[in-house]
Amino acid sequence: MTKYIFVTGGVTSSLGKGIISASLAKLLQARGYRVTIQKFDPYINIDPGTLNPYEHGECFVTEDGAETDLDLGHYERFLNVPTSQANNITTGRIYQNVINAERQGAYLGKTVQVVPHITDEIKRNMRMLGNSGDFDIVITELGGTVGDIESLPFIEAVRQFKWEEGANNAIVIHLTLIPFLAAAGELKTKPTQHSVKALLEYGIQPDILVCRTEHPISQDIRKKIALFCNVNVNAVIESRDASTIYDVPLLMMKEQLDKTVLSKLKLAQKNEPDMESWKEFLGRLKNPTSEVRIGLIGKYVELPDAYKSIIESFVHAGSKNECKVKVEYIHSEGIYPDNAHEKLGHLDGVLVAPGFGSRGIEGKIDTIKYVRENNVPFFGICLGMQCAVIEYGRNVIGLEGAHTTEIEENCAHPVINMMEEQKQVTEKGGTMRLGSYPCDLKKGTKAYAIYGRTHITERHRHRYEFNSAYLQQYEDAGMVASGINPESKLVEIIELKNHPFFVGGQFHPELKSTVANPHPLFVKFVAAAKEHAKKVSN
Repeated sequence: MTKYIFVTGGVTSSLGKGIISASLAKLLQARGYRVTIQKFDPYINIDPGTLNPYEHGECFVTEDGAETDLDLGHYERFLNVPTSQANNITTGRIYQNVINAERQGAYLGKTVQVVPHITDEIKRNMRMLGNSGDFDIVITELGGTVGDIESLPFIEAVRQFKWEEGANNAIVIHLTLIPFLAAAGELKTKPTQHSVKALLEYGIQPDILVCRTEHPISQDIRKKIALFCNVNVNAVIESRDASTIYDVPLLMMKEQLDKTVLSKLKLAQKNEPDMESWKEFLGRLKNPTSEVRIGLIGKYVELPDAYKSIIESFVHAGSKNECKVKVEYIHSEGIYPDNAHEKLGHLDGVLVAPGFGSRGIEGKIDTIKYVRENNVPFFGICLGMQCAVIEYGRNVIGLEGAHTTEIEENCAHPVINMMEEQKQVTEKGGTMRLGSYPCDLKKGTKAYAIYGRTHITERHRHRYEFNSAYLQQYEDAGMVASGINPESKLVEIIELKNHPFFVGGQFHPELKSTVANPHPLFVKFVAAAKEHAKKVSN
């Protein structure tokens, strides 16, 4: 029988429910349990696909093409198990399903209400992964904080769910804050007490409290929290600030969070968690033998969460190379031909990030011209790859006015244009080319050497593509289309022969990089940056 764990948050947002959920899942997985995590978001958007990155950070895309919350990226990076559309549910999707059912007459004329119809639909989605038979434990993270108006139906659904499943089959972990008041010189438990009280008012007694804190929690404070929040002392878990999110599973293991959870769920302890490979990863990460500085050129650089998977991919690749990757965020709007050397000359590698729209695109093109001419390792993702095509067309092939029809519909040379199947699409949400698609690599190319095989799959999120009408001109001029989709013949990867590392991908490799399997494109890009740094220092 599948067991369920619900993770709620109190006091303030951004306490790290996603990291705690992923860390607990990692420990349970390391004990031999089959675990998955799902995220319930209380906003009314159907998915984050239409949200501005400044609003919600990165939009993470799953293998099956779902546009989801960035926390799913953490789940995959920690567990090394793909997520799906069933792993991210929003209030918008819940209401859409209920309204569609009502329009079809599924409720037989009954008045459709938040309770029971909305809560029943929430519970149906909570059980979806458990009913598949693929998992022993399903962890469900509830977005927002207890007391938010928009999250009330989810909290009520959890109350009902716990009652239906029984105390040993469904538990609640409440993540809360123990602030340190510098003036008083002490940790304060009152915000946690109030947060738990709010949860109790909705009929839910948390089974475990995970307390975020900057300072150690003494045994006396643990006893006080346990007494006033009605939990066992060993169910009060300290979650100290860590130097990296990848420390958290080991910190939670030290606090015996996984043991406490298994005890509450009446599950066998099995073996101690096998975290050796995780510790090796952390050892390499914290003891680098070299350092590189890589520029991330984008238009949302004020909010690093907009590029979360890219940043974490550099962490994985850095550990693999025993190299510290210092990422420098550079706004593409501030780069011009006359200041490119000043902005980029000190870098060991440059990644031009994905994005949409015209803002900052000329800065990305000027960046690529500089790194191409100066043999600086370059990696372009999605729009970054398209900008490389535009730059090469303009400055090497001589296609004056080369551009993408996304920005200039009637440009002289539409070297990037809208995919044929996208031309009839009018709705924005969930309609791009999304999810995993195959790609065949040409032998003898950099891409083939990097992947070590001829057939790969990668995840996509785009409407525009390389215009194949120009392919022969590009190949004649030295730009190689080293990866091609076998069905649509879409150019997936471009590279330059006579350059230390100049590779662009139409897909998003960052979405598949995990601690256990760092993405080979990032690994080789960091290795090329290391080589460049060595040459410069010599």
